[in-house]
Amino acid sequence: MTSKNKPANTITLDLQVKSRAAHVPSRRQFLAWIDKALAGRTDGPVELTLRVVGPTEMQSLNREYRGKDYATNVLSFPFEQPKGIDLPVRVLGDIVLCAQTVQREAKEQGKATEAHWAHLTVHGVLHLLGLDHHTTRQATVMEGAEIAVLAMLGYANPYLVQEP
Repeated sequence: MTSKNKPANTITLDLQVKSRAAHVPSRRQFLAWIDKALAGRTDGPVELTLRVVGPTEMQSLNREYRGKDYATNVLSFPFEQPKGIDLPVRVLGDIVLCAQTVQREAKEQGKATEAHWAHLTVHGVLHLLGLDHHTTRQATVMEGAEIAVLAMLGYANPYLVQEP
């Protein structure tokens, strides 16, 4: 966030909270995390949807789009702009986060829940920007970007092994 608490990037966020889980981050928190993930990676205004869901919806999405029958923590759906159509804003796509999975993982991994929400939000945004982790090289680049963004936000490296 800038000194006036406004994102450095012009971000239009469609936040959809469809989970009954307690302690879902605020719109302001999500915007701060998204803003840092976008820093230096986009020019001009951007638009994205962030949907927070329960395990049933997430399991259904994960099964349909990835062929995996469980509720994962985050899914990203980059927008593919049709050729020949110019939009006044760069549409990035959709991020879906499963509140219960995020909260359970944070507890299991000994991480602060807020930090895990921040990490998975940043992870999702980086996927929308084209980063991936299918190969070791891609994973190294993406994890490095995540670590750098999270450090700017004041969070620890999420890939360090937590001692019980």
